[in-house]
Amino acid sequence: MGLTDTGIVRRKNEDAIGYDSALGIVVLADGMGGHRGGEIASNMTVDTIIHQLQQNIPEITPGEVDAGSGFSMESICVQNAVVAANELVYKTAEANSEHKGMGTTIVVLQFYNNSFSLAHIGDSRCYRMRADKLEQITKDHSLLQELIDRGFYTPEEARNSMNKNLVTRALGIDPVVMPDIQEDIVLKNDIYLLCSDGLTDLVEDEDIYLTIKQFSANLEEAAKQLITKANQNGGKDNISVMLCRIDDDFSSKIGWFKKIVAWFDE
Repeated sequence: MGLTDTGIVRRKNEDAIGYDSALGIVVLADGMGGHRGGEIASNMTVDTIIHQLQQNIPEITPGEVDAGSGFSMESICVQNAVVAANELVYKTAEANSEHKGMGTTIVVLQFYNNSFSLAHIGDSRCYRMRADKLEQITKDHSLLQELIDRGFYTPEEARNSMNKNLVTRALGIDPVVMPDIQEDIVLKNDIYLLCSDGLTDLVEDEDIYLTIKQFSANLEEAAKQLITKANQNGGKDNISVMLCRIDDDFSSKIGWFKKIVAWFDE
């Protein structure tokens, strides 16, 4: 249900993707750091988060809510998994001078009970296509986004900025980091896109929307087309794309996830 590509400029791929379709888990990371550090950080993060969620999500009582935060226990599990990954990447970097300073962005989707929990750190993104409208539902942790928020750039001017890839929050850089957490309901025919900035730096949202719309019946082809467009526009970074579509109800009343999400063309 996901594709990752080195691009046409970079010599190695520091992005990592992973998923568990049975549990509704989707994870994407874009690593950074010298001497394979980014590659190690992103793969370690994806593996850790998926393992943590596989261990903890099945133990949750449907509908259970954390009294302190008001979030669902699924969201708390996602948050804890990201925190665990951060601790592991940070300690690994501290123990190896060649990897000191390595880190990664992260975006995680956990589907459950006709809902999702979403966690992210950095500038990898999650979009939702609903009722013929594409919406970015994460907000970049980047210098550029801060400048937009403060009125120094319009979103249109920002596309040509030299500050585009300077993240203000990343996993693995500091001993403790907290992801932004969101929850929302899902609707039948929603399509969710997770992607690294190798896509969004080179393909405008309108082109992303038109591509997903054209190939909505074949999400694998949609992902291939998005990567092709990024490479045609310069391919200056690694490009990762994950797409999933909600095809039916998956409330807790009808049992676990039951493969009602279309992971590409399964």
